[in-house]
Amino acid sequence: MNIFKLFSLYCLVISPGVSSENKALDVLKHLQLPPGFSISIYADNVTNARTMAISENGIVYVGTRQQGTVYALEDSNHDGFANKRYIIASQLYMPNGVAYKDGDLYIAETNRIIRLNNIDKQLANPPKATIVYDRLPSDSHHGWKYLRFGPDNKLYTAIGAPCNICLPTKGIYTSLVRLDKNGNNFEIIARGIRNSVGFDWQPNTNKLFFSENGRDHLGDNLPPDELNIWTKKGQYFGYPYCHAKDIADPKLAANKKCTEFTAPAWEFSAHKAPLGMMFYTGKQFPLRFKNQLLVAQHGSWNRSKPHGYQVVLLKLKDGKVISEQSFISGWLTKDDDVLGRPTDIVQMADGSILIADDTLGVIYRVTYKTK
Repeated sequence: MNIFKLFSLYCLVISPGVSSENKALDVLKHLQLPPGFSISIYADNVTNARTMAISENGIVYVGTRQQGTVYALEDSNHDGFANKRYIIASQLYMPNGVAYKDGDLYIAETNRIIRLNNIDKQLANPPKATIVYDRLPSDSHHGWKYLRFGPDNKLYTAIGAPCNICLPTKGIYTSLVRLDKNGNNFEIIARGIRNSVGFDWQPNTNKLFFSENGRDHLGDNLPPDELNIWTKKGQYFGYPYCHAKDIADPKLAANKKCTEFTAPAWEFSAHKAPLGMMFYTGKQFPLRFKNQLLVAQHGSWNRSKPHGYQVVLLKLKDGKVISEQSFISGWLTKDDDVLGRPTDIVQMADGSILIADDTLGVIYRVTYKTK
């Protein structure tokens, strides 16, 4: 495949005198993957690309945050590059989350969920949005949302804290919620979650694994970011009283004990900002990846020594996470220059995966091929 084929389709200026073609090619040279894996650009000119959803026809939908736009990407000639790009919605309120079901695209804005009906067949002339649910808080602080359909065919999303650290005045904050796809039967299923913008269900068990970004301003190494597991209604995951497994908040813990809350299944180093995640279920990658968890670490924003900026593989055994290892790195250079920030991961029908990068504004494609 010729990577220059894709770049001829778009012309996005990243900075004066530097084309997206040259910028993306330079980034690819820095990225490090295990033997047998290759990474290429699936699409560029996807400004502020955040989370993704794929239709049964292979259309890739991409939500954004501050851009306020939702994209549709199509690889019409099936060569591994998206040769068509559509803007199917714009001027939305942080439309970070996208989910696809039965021909329709669901979009999570900060304060509502909307739907574009029969979207695959109307990319060039998208329909007017239908409001699914419009009673979510409108706070912009941690207001952007992840959106997915669960095994029960319900929509799941999370509502973050409207602050860094505080005791919210309304019960809907810091919660995991679900609702029917028509907007009915809205319910809170878990609480005590500061900010989750990534989750997936474990194959065979249907347990919901989700990331949680820890609070700021406790130093470079506290508190750890978290991977949590939701299994039943009513679970409470600690925020704002307790962080990670056993770190009581210095201001808000009061008489609360960390043992009162559901402990994380895994602790990431503080401020790595785990976002989108995906259990790999395809057949293209080696067997050691089967039903294991890939996590996009967006990277630290206020740590004195930055870290993260990678995709990691969490290995599970008997339902428990036993290790964390780097899968793709290089977006952070040895000189601490940030080349890109991964945000989400989805799996293609052929078993390859796509990774969104909201800083470079591209979608990467990762494939595996034996010698």
